[in-house]
Amino acid sequence: MLKFLAALFLLSITASLVAEPVPAWLLRLPESTTTVFIAETSTSSFHRFDRTAHGVQEIREDDMSIGQAGTGKQHAGDRRTPLGIYFVTEQLDTSRLHEKYGATAFPLDYPNAWDRRQGRSGDGIWVHGVDANGGVRPPLDTDGCIALPNEQLLELEPFFEPNTTPVLISREIDWVEAEQAAAIRDALESAVAEWAVSLEKGDMFSWLDLYDEAFEHWGMNKAEWSAFSLETFGERAITAVTVSDLLLLGDPVEDGLYLSRFRLEISEGDARKVIAVRRMYWRRSESGAYKIIAEDSG
Repeated sequence: MLKFLAALFLLSITASLVAEPVPAWLLRLPESTTTVFIAETSTSSFHRFDRTAHGVQEIREDDMSIGQAGTGKQHAGDRRTPLGIYFVTEQLDTSRLHEKYGATAFPLDYPNAWDRRQGRSGDGIWVHGVDANGGVRPPLDTDGCIALPNEQLLELEPFFEPNTTPVLISREIDWVEAEQAAAIRDALESAVAEWAVSLEKGDMFSWLDLYDEAFEHWGMNKAEWSAFSLETFGERAITAVTVSDLLLLGDPVEDGLYLSRFRLEISEGDARKVIAVRRMYWRRSESGAYKIIAEDSG
């Protein structure tokens, strides 16, 4: 049977007690994700939100600079800052880098699976400090990165966890009532659970039905992906599928697009286990159904 731990619904219970508006995109933070950053480009503000016993709460706000050409990165060299959901990949030692990177730097995983799906290219998007002798930076002042004053970035340093901490980059934060966010969260939790249960039962028809007709992965379209999946998962003796550490985020640009990120453990009859971290982009249709439009690992 599918083993969703009791902690899976802990945030759902506490979030329902919060009456104040919440960021529309922070739907569910697991215990492993204590902090989410939102870079709000219209106000040049870098917000820190933490998972607390009372739900997700804003902790602080700092000034930031973004790309000289603004937002909406499409390709290398356009000096624009991308918009979307990204994750910190590592922390860099900037002592041997150009002074403009300041006290430290945290690369982001641009381009992500959705960016690649949209044909966006380029790399080297970081959250970094500033030249200690450069003075106050204007709002549009980088090659596409996010730059914070060194003192503020060093205060935030402990909350950047590689391969865990999300950084959402948006034009403006969308605030909604907690009940509205909870309804979307519940629907996505059910969709992820259905995906896992169908795989565990070997019900490949129901499992593949959760993939959008426009789904693409590894250069394969929906039909090709279906055939590949039937040849792999469909022939395996799966005895259990466990989903844990579920993170749910709304895309800050694409209306009706959501990201689920979770730890997946697949047990097979010969006691073999496959463990991976899976990312899925879900798109809500006009009928309200959630379908997987893209996916990635890590």
